[in-house]
Amino acid sequence: MNIKPLADRVVVKPIEEVETKKGGIIIPDTAKEKPMQGEIVEVGPGRTSDEGARMPMDVKKGDKVLYGKYSGTEVSIEGEDFLIMRESDIFAVIHNG
Repeated sequence: MNIKPLADRVVVKPIEEVETKKGGIIIPDTAKEKPMQGEIVEVGPGRTSDEGARMPMDVKKGDKVLYGKYSGTEVSIEGEDFLIMRESDIFAVIHNG
């Protein structure tokens, strides 16, 4: 992928949930909840403070994160769906173990 987010933005690949069935009924894609977790695939350099200093990002490429339901802007790059959002839209980093 050839995309580099600016400032404190990140590119996130949503992690799709497994198809949900309730009482044997398959729920259509349009009724499913949007995933609220994903993996960061690209990270911007960080925002610039009022004094001109670069503020380092707290997340990095490869982090699995939780974000708000309506966070970010949906984009399609090379046929794949991604979200571009500000680092502040991320609630937490998921650590395994």
